[in-house]
Amino acid sequence: MISDITTRSLDANNAYGLTQQAAQSTTGDTDTDGGSQSSDPVSGFTAALDNAVRGAISTGKTAEAQTAAGLSGKGNLTDITTSVEEAKLTLQTVTTVRDRVVQAYQDVMKMSI
Repeated sequence: MISDITTRSLDANNAYGLTQQAAQSTTGDTDTDGGSQSSDPVSGFTAALDNAVRGAISTGKTAEAQTAAGLSGKGNLTDITTSVEEAKLTLQTVTTVRDRVVQAYQDVMKMSI
């Protein structure tokens, strides 16, 4: 059985990879090394954040649909459990990111000029 920490780590790695792919697909500029380099980092970050939020919302909606199908007697218990756990992990990830953004903001506000 895979531990909860391993599952979270794998989810974080997958999310990071998807975010990188989305960021690379939104920017067509390449540097001399053949890598992708955004001419506007703000729009790249905005696009990555937008994709992440849309993915989290989609995961929640999928879990709701699977749960509704299960309540009506048409769903597969394994699919329902999987989608609900995936939504739970997504919510935990979103909450963690939010907490870290708030903490970073508070740290910046404590800095002296």
